[in-house]
Amino acid sequence: MCIWYKSIQTLVEEIDRCIKAKDDEALTLRHLSGTLGYSEFYVSRKFSEIAGMTLKEYLNGRRLAFALKEVRDTQKGLLDIALDYGFSSQEAFTRAFGKAYGMTPGGYRKEPAPVVLRTAIRPFDCYLTGTGGKDMKKTAHEVKTYFVTIPAHKFLHIRNYESIGYWDFWEKQSHIPGQDCETICGLLDSIPDKLDDAGGEEANSGSGQVMAYINEPTGRLCSWGIPLAEAYGVRLPADYAGPVPEQMQLMDVPEGEYIVFEHGPFSFQTENAQVEAAIEQAMQAFDYEKSGYEPDLTQGRVFYFFHDEKRFWKYVRPVWRVK
Repeated sequence: MCIWYKSIQTLVEEIDRCIKAKDDEALTLRHLSGTLGYSEFYVSRKFSEIAGMTLKEYLNGRRLAFALKEVRDTQKGLLDIALDYGFSSQEAFTRAFGKAYGMTPGGYRKEPAPVVLRTAIRPFDCYLTGTGGKDMKKTAHEVKTYFVTIPAHKFLHIRNYESIGYWDFWEKQSHIPGQDCETICGLLDSIPDKLDDAGGEEANSGSGQVMAYINEPTGRLCSWGIPLAEAYGVRLPADYAGPVPEQMQLMDVPEGEYIVFEHGPFSFQTENAQVEAAIEQAMQAFDYEKSGYEPDLTQGRVFYFFHDEKRFWKYVRPVWRVK
């Protein structure tokens, strides 16, 4: 079964590649199944088993997600967008858009509102498939430590006061209506002007989505000895005045100094555990007294966690300069 999770992951990556390249001829079941070397029927069946949706549903959802961003961020004609993303006409595009998001493309362009986009799935996850931590290789990068001043901004997010780590966070959120991982990540993907959006397709720091820890007296006492609420969201400009989804909250984060513990690009499947251990060790061993800084444990301060295997793994923790 693990082999099929890897195969469907390959298929998911091929789908996004073809959509970005506007290669509609390659987005056929015949071509996609051919990349795996299996029959169309068998690939369709295995995709549905693993993804929990049909291949057609997933493909249409990803096409619409890419198309919506072009409607939102450009002045390109709606017919051109429709044809670029595989729709036979502007009318067909409008019908599909309305069915998915409850509005027309033209209406959305005039008044963009948060909607749940179909984000890229990750069928093969070495931790969820029970292979995480096995055959991990030593990371080739060192952990860099440096200080930065981050300007004032806003943080749009959901938070949990009881969770312990990423997986537990989403497991607990899944029991709250409208706050499951798929819904929240899809909504955040539709928010424009994210400060950390590098154009990535997955729901991680590459698309501007970050995990965070907020210093809260009512939060869980973490291994750092600090009461924290865990959060997930996006950083936005300080003057952001757009809509806020009803299940999220928007907080102001003042300008401040931060210490960054950063590791470069890595393989999630073979280096993730080693990178995490290296980062944790660097944070524990850092000598604040010699640096002239100390951790800022003020209530409401935010610690950010960026995870994007193509670029970096980094913790960004608030500090203040010792006078």
